[in-house]
Amino acid sequence: MRVPVGWLAEYVDVPAGVGVEDLDTAFVRLGLEVEEVHRPAEVTGPLVVGRVLEIEELTGFKKPIRYCRVDVGEDEPRGIVCGAGNFAVGDTVVVALPGAVLPGGFEIAARKTYDHVSDGMICSVRELGIGEDHAGILVLTSGGDGPEPGADAVPVVGLDDVVIELAVTPDRGYCLSMRGIAREMSTGLAVGWRDPGAAALPGWSGEPAWEVTVADADRCDRFSMVALEGLDPTAPSPWWMRRRLAQSGIRSISLAVDVTNYVMLELGQPMHAFDRDAVTGPIVVRRAREGERLTTLDGTDRQLSGDDLLITDDTGPIGLAAVMGGASTEIGDGTTAVLLEAAHWEPTGVARTARRHRLPSEAAKRFERGVDPEMTVAAMARAAELLAEYGGARVVGAPVDVDTRRPRPAIGLDAGRPGRVSGVPYPPAQVVELLEAVGCAVEVGDSTLTVTPPTWRPDLTDPADLVEEVVRLAGYDDVPSVLPTAPPGRGLTETQRRRRAIGRVLAEAGYVEAPSYPFVGTPALDALGLADDDERRRVVLVRNPLSEEEPALRTTLVPGLLATLARNLARGRRDVALFEHGAVFLGGVRAPAPLPGVDGRPDDDVLAALLGAVPGQPWHVAVALTGQREPRGWWGPGRAAGWADAVQAARVVAAAAGVQLFVRPGEAAPWHPGRCAELVVSEGGDDRVVGYAGELHPRVCAALGLPARTSVMELDVDALPPAPVPVGPRLSTFPPVFLDLAFVVPNEITASHVESLVRGGAGELFEAVRLFDVWSGPPVPAGSRSLAYSLVLRAPDRTLTAADVAHVREGILAVVELQGITLRSADA
Repeated sequence: MRVPVGWLAEYVDVPAGVGVEDLDTAFVRLGLEVEEVHRPAEVTGPLVVGRVLEIEELTGFKKPIRYCRVDVGEDEPRGIVCGAGNFAVGDTVVVALPGAVLPGGFEIAARKTYDHVSDGMICSVRELGIGEDHAGILVLTSGGDGPEPGADAVPVVGLDDVVIELAVTPDRGYCLSMRGIAREMSTGLAVGWRDPGAAALPGWSGEPAWEVTVADADRCDRFSMVALEGLDPTAPSPWWMRRRLAQSGIRSISLAVDVTNYVMLELGQPMHAFDRDAVTGPIVVRRAREGERLTTLDGTDRQLSGDDLLITDDTGPIGLAAVMGGASTEIGDGTTAVLLEAAHWEPTGVARTARRHRLPSEAAKRFERGVDPEMTVAAMARAAELLAEYGGARVVGAPVDVDTRRPRPAIGLDAGRPGRVSGVPYPPAQVVELLEAVGCAVEVGDSTLTVTPPTWRPDLTDPADLVEEVVRLAGYDDVPSVLPTAPPGRGLTETQRRRRAIGRVLAEAGYVEAPSYPFVGTPALDALGLADDDERRRVVLVRNPLSEEEPALRTTLVPGLLATLARNLARGRRDVALFEHGAVFLGGVRAPAPLPGVDGRPDDDVLAALLGAVPGQPWHVAVALTGQREPRGWWGPGRAAGWADAVQAARVVAAAAGVQLFVRPGEAAPWHPGRCAELVVSEGGDDRVVGYAGELHPRVCAALGLPARTSVMELDVDALPPAPVPVGPRLSTFPPVFLDLAFVVPNEITASHVESLVRGGAGELFEAVRLFDVWSGPPVPAGSRSLAYSLVLRAPDRTLTAADVAHVREGILAVVELQGITLRSADA
């Protein structure tokens, strides 16, 4: 909202000595952010008002030239050469006399041109630096009225008027008008103000000039309309109005349209002017029917929705209610009869329509924030007055005012609550005074105030809103900056320690953390090759997504991680290893969440219902890698990343979480069926799959533009069992014994399973085991492979003998042979 200080001063008694900087500070103190202060262009030297006395058309030149005699308040008029033709004898204009310097360093001097001496310059808007219009001269008034010749033109054209641009928050729509800003500033400066909306209404009489029916009172609880005729279609908008519209960032169009825009800025009530001769039959306010169309004032043919509210006549829609009028009833160059409409519309419906049609109009911006329903008739009266004064229009009959509003409910407020919330002791009398300054009607009881908010504050609905108003008007600076005492804690929780440990060990292993947005779209899930009944397709949709292409919360970390991988590859990075850990959101059918009030803490049942409506959010960790895992150089050819690195990342995560992870063959999208491992943990004797690791399916790599054999791991961290209490390692001073065993193992048995068998068969002398050789092919039988393990055995209290080692060897062989695993002989 742009606020011209000169316009504001018409309504607020600004104390002497209060400058722009003081107003800036007052706005900030009231909670209105000042985005920018626009100062006018600098003009030095004599700039005066002139009245055109004579015009001589000069001939014989390539373009039309006029020699004008202009009264500038001196003994004799001045002769000025001008090429514009949009002014006439008797008009008042702005004249820069010799010695003046216009914006851009343009110096004015008397000079001979077109065989005449031009003793000054008649100025356009652009030459004065107050606009971009350079089509003609700035005409202040026509026909002899206006400022006296020779008067200082600087205040007349607004070159001394500073404009303060404010950022108005959505809950304070009343500040999108000079009326609302003046009310706020009067409170901030503790001075009086004049309400432009409090003028007495004219005594209109007679029958209403138009028939109006409101078919949807829930979406439109007040609709007012008045008819005018006799409007001069050639009457220009007065300069002061055009100047204020320009200062507010609104383009001047015609008198009727400019008046509605001016009243909107002045009173906060958007209006619309219809060409009365183009309206056929009664006006009906109703919802659109599916398939109806409307061409709006911007020339766009729009397909309407059943949720759109319309203003219609016998021909169909003539306006998109509260957003934009229709082209069929637009005010034109020949319009002499006008229907003025001012209404109060339900805000959320306006917001839906404006966003559906991508029409963020000035009217919609105000209606969706809430306007004062008391202003409809007052705004019509103000607009009719201006059209009568400057365009000769007159009101026909009485206005229409369909009013179905219900009284606003009162709010109970404990007078001590603002003090308890803010930490500042506000006496009850001060609380009442500040609420009345807002415009509330306050009834004082024994311990509770009964507060009825004013019509222009639809955002005041709960006691918390009233508390905020008291604190705001009393001054946020009075609220003490005291940090609360932190309660004693026990440090990080086990869950927090586990998550930090996982991130740390993956970073130490060479992975780079790459967080992504927690949103996903159907194309990303399709690219992963997920089946239609895959749980990961049951997503939670966001009502107002940041992107229509990604409207759902993610159920897996893989899409975001692979998108980051592809982006790095596209920028020339060939060896990439990334990880991410964060929440995923499980979909499914859930009961809708209740909407608890803000007057007290929800009870246990409501809290349980709220938590039950929230989707599950387990914490996952995922890695993705491609290219060289070990770089090549003079030391060797390096090593390409593969499925084993993804599996090892899972083992690293499990070790950081303090649990043991087992690996076995698996199959799940988007992994390659033959190169996918299930990640399994054991708890209470039951095995649980907590994730998958391996190579991506070739089709997935092709769909996402990734190199072949790109490897990925994803694991559910919250599914890992709690880590056991850590026990210090057993130290022994006795020497170890090393035992190597090679087994012939069927291909369907995994190496990790063989390792677990070896651990169990070795007994209490076991210390460590490591797989050091894998061989397949002759002399090992087909369908099997050779796995060689190196064991470390040690006793805590003695040196092991050959008999001890033989006993361990026999125990291991007895266990593995039960699984069809045999000891590899010398010739095999």
